[in-house]
Amino acid sequence: MQSEAERVQDIALMSKANIPIEFIRSEHEQPGITTVHGKVLECPTIDFSNQDDEKILNQIVEASRNWGMYQIVNHDIPNEAISKLQAVGKAFFELPPEEKEVYAKPPDSKSVEGYGTKLQKELEGKKGWVDHLFHRVWPPSAINYQFWPKNPPSYREANEEYVKHLHKVVDKLFKVLSLGLGLEGQELKKAAGGDDMVYLLKINYYPPCPRPDLALGVVAHTDMSALTILVPNDVQGLQACRDGQWYDVRYIPNALVIHIGDQMEIMSNGKYKSVLHRSTVNKEKTRLSWPVFIEPPQDRVVGPLPQLVKEDNPPKYKAKKFGDYCYCKLNKIPQ
Repeated sequence: MQSEAERVQDIALMSKANIPIEFIRSEHEQPGITTVHGKVLECPTIDFSNQDDEKILNQIVEASRNWGMYQIVNHDIPNEAISKLQAVGKAFFELPPEEKEVYAKPPDSKSVEGYGTKLQKELEGKKGWVDHLFHRVWPPSAINYQFWPKNPPSYREANEEYVKHLHKVVDKLFKVLSLGLGLEGQELKKAAGGDDMVYLLKINYYPPCPRPDLALGVVAHTDMSALTILVPNDVQGLQACRDGQWYDVRYIPNALVIHIGDQMEIMSNGKYKSVLHRSTVNKEKTRLSWPVFIEPPQDRVVGPLPQLVKEDNPPKYKAKKFGDYCYCKLNKIPQ
């Protein structure tokens, strides 16, 4: 178990004007220096209620190739399901430390599930200004309820309700992305594990930080998943890298933020691009976000789809088990 002093939420309470040195980024990462100020990135916004399927397909394919990130509005997930998911997640992080530690990720765990702070090996030993909770929310056979908070009591119901609505969005995205590669609609989902695909929820909790110009919540990265579907709270913090520059991504209430992940880039043999992004923190306010990572099962071998590989389009990526891919990436071992 981590000592409570190592939780960022507790460090934040003790930090008045300064922050510990391990949270101060090098100059090429400090958001105060590296953010393009005064310009918000208008990444594509796609209206899922549009009756013109061809238009939606073209928008999603274009955004997945050129941006790797977009926001979906009118997606049929009720606003109430989103606000309940957010309310119970926030309530968990506001519990006393000892109640949260019950869900701590076991130190020798092979899985990321549980309440924690450190996720990956960071070069230069730096730390992100964030605590998190990970647990799988789908399929039922992959769920480990020991990592689902019992408090607040409505936690489980709120998560199940959100996931119930999420399936439709996941299936639509996989189908459209598959068609966009010139394949049958079900091919991409099949390659990513079909009905065994895992939905892994992460709650990111970024407490107020006295020096948001020096720290990062989550360091620049691409997601390991096939797709990530994220809802943030209303505190600005998501940034994307565009042409080597960092920009704030505009917050749209109740929109779903979609990230193309590494496995989608690999399956599409580079046609779709995973997005390089990071999170900044706020001086006065707590930021939270709820990404759901849509992933292949750990032992699923993922590589460029054979239907896409031709003489003039050789495989650009190695096929490997998803679990091995994650291990290499988290431990900074070349793929």
